[in-house]
Amino acid sequence: MASALNGPLAGFLPFEHAPYFDFTDPRVAQAQQDAFALVRARYAGQTFPLLIGGAQASGSGTFGVTNPGDTREQVWHFQNATPEQLEQAVQAAQEAFRSWRFSEPLQRAAVFMRAAELLRARRMEFNAVMVLENGKNWAEADGEVAECVDHFEVFARETLTWAQGKPVYPLAGEHVTTTYEAIGVVAVISPWNFPAAIPLGMGLGAIAAGNTLVWKPASETPLSSYLMVELLFQAGLPRGVIQLLTGGDEVLGDPLVDHTGVRMIAFTGSREIGCRIFERAAKVRPGQKWLKRVMAEMGGKDATVVCADADLDAAAAGIAQAAFGYAGQKCSACSRAIVEDSVYDAVLEKVKAHAEAMVVGLPESNAETGPVIHAGSLERILGFVEAGRSTATLVTGGTRAGQGLHGAYLSPTIFGDVQPTDPLFQQELFGPVLTFTRASDWNEAIELANDSDYGLTGSFYSRDPQKIAEARRLFHVGNLYINRKCTGALSGTHAFGGYGMSGTNAKVGGPDYLFWFLQTKTVAQRY
Repeated sequence: MASALNGPLAGFLPFEHAPYFDFTDPRVAQAQQDAFALVRARYAGQTFPLLIGGAQASGSGTFGVTNPGDTREQVWHFQNATPEQLEQAVQAAQEAFRSWRFSEPLQRAAVFMRAAELLRARRMEFNAVMVLENGKNWAEADGEVAECVDHFEVFARETLTWAQGKPVYPLAGEHVTTTYEAIGVVAVISPWNFPAAIPLGMGLGAIAAGNTLVWKPASETPLSSYLMVELLFQAGLPRGVIQLLTGGDEVLGDPLVDHTGVRMIAFTGSREIGCRIFERAAKVRPGQKWLKRVMAEMGGKDATVVCADADLDAAAAGIAQAAFGYAGQKCSACSRAIVEDSVYDAVLEKVKAHAEAMVVGLPESNAETGPVIHAGSLERILGFVEAGRSTATLVTGGTRAGQGLHGAYLSPTIFGDVQPTDPLFQQELFGPVLTFTRASDWNEAIELANDSDYGLTGSFYSRDPQKIAEARRLFHVGNLYINRKCTGALSGTHAFGGYGMSGTNAKVGGPDYLFWFLQTKTVAQRY
């Protein structure tokens, strides 16, 4: 049996990642299938409330949430918050902050550990909700819910670690401490593609540090957030610590960012909105007593470099998985393959074979790849595809898929001979579209990989230790993976966050993450 840890983590067993379900086991697969029936029986057609100051509230009306796998189905409904309710939510978070900031770190950690246990018992239910809300297949949903279990475990430990403060150099005659304090109300604004793990990571960072939240989930996927918030309350989190608001950007966009009672904005989403938040948060408004802090993760244009000496089969499998898993709707997805010329054709053929073997179909049936989130996203992607037909070589895909299904399905698409100046090479498409670009050698391949405004993830395939050492130094991304795919970061192990226009490099799941939600106090006391 593993031994307990010492120091502030005494009593904790060594951390282990939550294992994934094996859906090839018929009993496990049947249990997951049964979970869809449970979710429909429990939640389908239900209207969920806002959560403000520990109480449920109705808004100015409701909106429906559509199943992207079958757009004929509206699965559940949520409230549209009003401007008055936004004001109430911020005030409730401010009031809760008065006591939560002084809560015992051990009790915060205990809440997170209890939440982890509760989620382990309900993982298949949470998987099914996510599949119905955002179109992930079973494995993709299960990977995200497992990450949420990991988040609870990681943040429980980080809470106690940061509560210890940091040592200082001694001074004769004085007792000096450096400690960390909460900052206030944090607005969490999250995307639809990781509707549980992303807001939970940002939210846990905030409340682990002693802050309170206004949590605004994406309108496409609110139930994944709502259930996670209720799980935290069930685990013992005081209900006033999190206010959950749903609705449109006219109430929960600029007005939330601009509110003088909001101390920090934690955002994950598009570059356009992230930059807008940064700009608006920089303005000091009347009555505001601080410079607002912004933490933003704004996407990627992630590259995989394949050297001539690489394991080409492993590289091709990794590229295909990272490019087409969840229909390419990940900020970490591989969208650019940059391959040394001597092995370019071989790698392209191998990835093409993977892409054409992928089954596009209904997520609830656990098809390998499902739809993009909605018709508007599909039309935007098809616009890039159509333009790319005249600037590059369409190798495979580029057409609507999922015949007989009702949703925005697109076949896995590969373009070859893509030039670095092509929008296909430079712009984030957020769909199952992959580009191939030739490099004369591995040095040029790294230069091409770095030719991007973004710098989130990247992969480098080679057997040569010298090349790998150079890639570790020169590949300009926040998360670099050697001889493995560029998706699938694990909380607590692969601290996640990027460079450049990918965001502020706040590394969720890493040892420095809580610092973003804290302020530092030095106290010197003469003897």
